[in-house]
Amino acid sequence: MKINGNTIKPGMVLQHNGGLWVVTKASHVKPGKGGAFANVEAKNLETGNKLNERFRSEDKVERVTLEQKDFSYLFDNGDSLVFMDDATYEQIELQKDWVGEERIPYLQEGMKVIIEMHEERPIGLELPDQVVLEVAETEPTVKGQTASSSYKPAIASNGVRIMIPPYMSAGERIIVDTTSGEYVRRAD
Repeated sequence: MKINGNTIKPGMVLQHNGGLWVVTKASHVKPGKGGAFANVEAKNLETGNKLNERFRSEDKVERVTLEQKDFSYLFDNGDSLVFMDDATYEQIELQKDWVGEERIPYLQEGMKVIIEMHEERPIGLELPDQVVLEVAETEPTVKGQTASSSYKPAIASNGVRIMIPPYMSAGERIIVDTTSGEYVRRAD
C-alpha cells in the first residue's frame, strides 16, 4: 500500500529502489521555507546495506507488510538449517549465514520460531526471547563467595560462554536471554 513520505515511522518495511528496507530512524523536518520532509535511515533486509534518504511529504512510498509464520526448528543439515511450517508441515531450508552464527547455538530441536515472509520468501527469523540451557562446566564454588555480586565464567550445553552466579555448579538448568546471551535466572 502506498503511504505519504511524512507518515514513515521506525520499524516500517518499505519497498524502495527495487529492495525491501526496514526503517531504523525517521526524523521529520518542517523548515520555515519549503515543504516538510522526512530524513529516513533504513537497512536493506536482504543485503544489510544502509540507506539515508529524504522523502518529501507529497512523495508516495510503497509500504510492505510481512507475513509472520510459526515454524519449528527440525535439524542441522550441514550448511543449512531445516524448519517446518507448523500450519502446513512444509519444510524449508535456510542458510546458516542467513540465520546468523551468533543465533544458531540457541536453536534446539522442536523450538518454535517466527519467520517473517514476503511473497513466500523468508526475510527475518525471530527466536524466543529466552531459552533453557544446562551448565556443562564451570569453576567449583568457593566458600564465602556467595555474598559477592561477581559472576564466574561457565560453558552452557550449547557451547556458549556465559557468566553465572558463583553459587551455581555444573548440571544446573538456567534461563539465558537469546539476544544478549546473558544469564537471566535459574530454571525451575
